Amino acid sequence: MSDLLAMFAAVFLAEFGDKTQLATLMFATERKVPPLLVFVASGGALLLSSALATFFGTVAGRYLAGVPFRLIAGIGFILIGVMSLVQYYRGV
Repeated sequence: MSDLLAMFAAVFLAEFGDKTQLATLMFATERKVPPLLVFVASGGALLLSSALATFFGTVAGRYLAGVPFRLIAGIGFILIGVMSLVQYYRGV
């Protein structure tokens, strides 16, 4: 159960305030589509992207066991953070 909660917390925090959530917020504010439909569409998109990530992660883990995916992902997140800070201070 603690693994499930850890996965939930990690994904929730990773998604909180990201571009996908902001896009969903923008769709909801336009009022062209009912809020329930925005929720269902965004939830379905997240479900599908999570299913694909799980599938490809399982396949990659099986065939690429020697590759340090956590290290690569960590470096990727750090690079994205550094790029965001540079853009912020440049005024982009």
